Amino acid sequence: MTLFNIVQEQLGLMTWPLIICSLLTLMIISERLLKLLSSGSLSKKEIKKLLTGHNPKQSEQLELLSQQLKTENNLAKRGIAMLFAHQHFSQQLREDTASIWVQDKRQELHSGLKLLALIGVISPLLGLLGTVLGLIEMFKAIALTTGSVTPNDLADGLGIAMRTTAAGLLIALPAICGAQLLGLWANKVTYRLEFTLNFCNLWLQGVSFPEQKRAAKTAIKAEEVKS
Repeated sequence: MTLFNIVQEQLGLMTWPLIICSLLTLMIISERLLKLLSSGSLSKKEIKKLLTGHNPKQSEQLELLSQQLKTENNLAKRGIAMLFAHQHFSQQLREDTASIWVQDKRQELHSGLKLLALIGVISPLLGLLGTVLGLIEMFKAIALTTGSVTPNDLADGLGIAMRTTAAGLLIALPAICGAQLLGLWANKVTYRLEFTLNFCNLWLQGVSFPEQKRAAKTAIKAEEVKS
């Protein structure tokens, strides 16, 4: 007897729907995890390190950096590459372009999560349907019994009823939890992207880092002392 036959014997008519739901859940969670792990993000320190040594007024230098970054898997680096590729735009146009790009990436990061949440809702209903069908089978067995009802007459139908309910809940729990947790993770990545692009857009406008401002003030004071 094959594994599928054993499962079908345990779950009855709900075998295929529950198997499909479980496979979809596993596939979506695995794919989303890989997508989010590969997307990455940049901290403020990493952004500053990336921009150190570059001048926002040197368009050729920024164009070269853009070409280098756009092949990266890191979403934040690709976002910076996109922003630097539009360095000649006005600040407002760059902000609009960055906003559209972030919205597109937000949709990519949330792709499949609605289906995962839907599976989390459908799976217990499929299990409940299996429970009802199992109880129907049990009552049929009781109706066909001419003598006294024994536990064996109830075992098959009641067993299927309980197993399908359990299977539906076992599928629903990771599906719902996965949809919520992956959604929160995707939101966090999106927020980091927005921060990175806003930071770099201000840098293109000539807004310097706090460290650079302090260094400039120190240099000015040193010149005043010398004079």
